[in-house]
Amino acid sequence: MKAIIPVAGMGRRLKPQTHTTPKALLNVAGKPILGHILDELIEVGIDHVILVVGPLGEPIKRFVTARYRIPFEFIEQRERKGIGHAVYLARDYVDADEPLLIVLGDTIFKADFESVIGGPTNAIGVRAVEDPSRFGVVQVTDQRVSRLVEKPESPVSNLAIVGIYYFVRAGRLFDSLSEIVDEGVTTKGEFHLTDAISRMIEKGEPIRAVTVNGWFDCGEPESLLQTNRFLLEEAGGETELLGSIIIPPVFISPSARVVRSVIGPYVTVGDEASITDSIVRDSIVNEHASIENCLLDRSLVGEYSEVRGKFQRLNVGDSSVIDFR
Repeated sequence: MKAIIPVAGMGRRLKPQTHTTPKALLNVAGKPILGHILDELIEVGIDHVILVVGPLGEPIKRFVTARYRIPFEFIEQRERKGIGHAVYLARDYVDADEPLLIVLGDTIFKADFESVIGGPTNAIGVRAVEDPSRFGVVQVTDQRVSRLVEKPESPVSNLAIVGIYYFVRAGRLFDSLSEIVDEGVTTKGEFHLTDAISRMIEKGEPIRAVTVNGWFDCGEPESLLQTNRFLLEEAGGETELLGSIIIPPVFISPSARVVRSVIGPYVTVGDEASITDSIVRDSIVNEHASIENCLLDRSLVGEYSEVRGKFQRLNVGDSSVIDFR
């Protein structure tokens, strides 16, 4: 089965991390977001993936082709026209009568994908949330989706769309996408997948709402750290380093260097990173970053960054130098 994963988003809420790194490649619990997604999909039988990339598409291409052996197609979305437009660009890569899975590329799922793709009808992954105004939501009638609303000002439901979509026949989705693109049906200049799916419902297409409990948004610094916490807890395990104190759960790359430091809980340390004489907790330290004489809490430290000499909370982009001495 084929899957489309839109990964063209600029990650504006995650800057400065996303100035130089695509959002889909941000490290969470020792692995890029996209790596978590692909590992889950391949496990349930996805054998062909179409990635819709943006201006930072080359690092994504290098990552997936080096790590995975299934076929990939890469499509560039040159204009920011929304998720609906991103999926529409992939229409020539999927046969009309074949099934299709769509998974958004900035969210990590621990879901029963087989319950999504195993049924006889189309399906949307949903989860009950406290603040539905932040998400697209669905209304369900007689166990079928009867209405979709994109980020409602007045809540019509608390069932948020989590970014997993399954279509029994891809052509019916692409027909509806073509209609909204041709008619220019946009919200704030973007084409929404929810509008195309609403067209399908109007035409009588049955769509199931499938509850997804393990849904982890990675779109903001705090939610990225929350996802890091959960995945580290789920992975468990113990790490020992001579001369340092490790408080699990943590992920420390075998190539990282940790000296006379206290690491954890909830810390990810990337390849070739260096931490010396520091206390780091609830943070993500990316590849080749260097931390010395610091206390960091709830922080993101980008690749090749240097942080020295003060107790602080930080969000440091790639190749930065922060020196408090």
